[in-house]
Order: sequence, then C-alpha cells, then structure tokens
Amino acid sequence: MIIDMPDTNTRDVAKRLLRERDEGGAVALGRVLTLIIDTGGHDPEHAIEAANDASREHPCRVILITEGTGSAGLDAQIRLGGDAGASEVIILRPSREVEKHLDTLVMPLLLPDAPIVAWWPYEPPPVPSEHPLGRMAQRRITDTSRAAKPGPALRKLAASYVEGDTDLSWTRDTLWRGLIAATLDQPPYEPVRRAVVAGESTHTSVDMMAAWLAQALKCPVEVERIPDAPAIVQVKLERGSGDIVLDRPDGKTAALSQPDQPEHRIALPIRHLRECLAEELRRLDPDEVYGEVLTKGLAKVVS
Repeated sequence: MIIDMPDTNTRDVAKRLLRERDEGGAVALGRVLTLIIDTGGHDPEHAIEAANDASREHPCRVILITEGTGSAGLDAQIRLGGDAGASEVIILRPSREVEKHLDTLVMPLLLPDAPIVAWWPYEPPPVPSEHPLGRMAQRRITDTSRAAKPGPALRKLAASYVEGDTDLSWTRDTLWRGLIAATLDQPPYEPVRRAVVAGESTHTSVDMMAAWLAQALKCPVEVERIPDAPAIVQVKLERGSGDIVLDRPDGKTAALSQPDQPEHRIALPIRHLRECLAEELRRLDPDEVYGEVLTKGLAKVVS
C-alpha cells in the first residue's frame, strides 16, 4: 500500500498512520527502533530496499528524508504492507526551508520509547554526532565507500568520532576479520612481521581492514590499491615460518594458504548492503573496537 500526501506536515502524516492501523490493521505494532535515513539528493529506492530487507530481522519504522521537489512545504509518502517489508516507510521530501529543521520535522513521527538510529547511505555529514539527526540518535551509521571522496571522508570521521558512530566499511570486513582471527589462533603462534592488504583503489573497507591489522597485530601494514578490483582481494601476513595468504580475486570464493597445510577454499562473497545494515542494527551500544581502529589504527597504515 502506498499513500501519497502532497503539501502536508508530519503531524498529519502521524495521524494518517494511526488511522491506517485502527481502520485496516495495516500497521503492525512491535517496532523495535526508528531508523532515520538521509539520502540527500540521491535516489532513495536503493536505501529503502536495504532497509526493508533489514527490517525482517529488526521490525522498525523507517523515516527517509530525500531532496524535495521544489514546493514550499513538505510532500510525503507512506508505504505499508508489501511495499515496506516488515517495517513502515515514511518518505519525506521537504523544501529547502523546511529542511533546515530536520529534527523538528521528524519528531512527531518517532516511535515512543524506542531507540533511534540515523543512517547516511551516501555522503556522511562532516560530524555525524553534531548533525540534527545525529544528535537525537543512539547509533549513527555512515557509508564512506559511497561518498564522492571515500578516503578523505573516512579520515574526517576518524577526526570527529564519538561513541555511537560506525561506518559500513567496517561492517563489510566482518567475515574477513573472523577468518584471519581464527587462522592466527592456531599454531604456530608466531608474531606477524608485516601485513599487506590489496583491494579496490577507493574502497574504504580496504583501509579499515588494514587499520584493524595495524591496531591488533602492532606490525607495519601496507595497502596495495588496485583499480576496479572487487573490494578486498587479498590479505597477506608475513611470519617467520612462512606467509598466510587469504586471496579472493573473484569477489566470491577465497583461498586460504599457509605453511605445511593444504589450501582451503572458503565461500567469501562480497556482502550485500542489507546484510551490513542488519548487522549494525543488532547492537545499540558503542562499538569500541571500531572506535579504536578508526581513531588509532588508521593513522598507522601506509598507503
């Protein structure tokens, strides 16, 4: 069900949601959080699709703010049922004047007594915690891999980090970190002398993987940037007894090679946006490891 509400206000949108629930039962109760998405001038449909998929694990109210159509006030759209996954989606298209007061704009639509998560799928704000939406959120999710200048955007986040911030470049590395940690937890228990991370030239998951290794292993870490590669393609750890190499050239299957052991083939596909978003919505407490890697480990990486 899609309900268009041109030239409206958020209080009327909230009333319409209540009416749909009372009259048709279209809006289910039991939402666990409010997810606020700011897509700026980008097409919102990709973010809505990811949020709908993630909502099947985390039923929520999705409030998406996108660029207005040029009218003087606010145009809105409500999506329910099959058009909203396990969530209820409210799309707001404010004018430039209304957009100056985003916190006031969304306040009537927030779920009572429920956590708030803010997500910027494209360009992150300079300081997420000081953004009008970031100030009201317990968690603030950015995605520097989709920024116009990914590397500088990630380093700006490092300079402005506060507890509750996270970036999906970190989440995309989860499976890699798990495999590498499991490998190093087996004999021989030797220190890593040097590490090399190879991957796509501008993909910030490459930077975050290198930063994690630098922070966790306390060894020199270098980045090899490969144009048009499928995200991370290889991690190599140099040890006295021989190198550990986790290689994923096709973005689907990885080969793990290490001294005196047969090569292991491991399914390691590039993670979809919905998977990364769902993972971040599982926790509302600060990700302390991410904070340390971003603020300390990133500065140790040699590009």
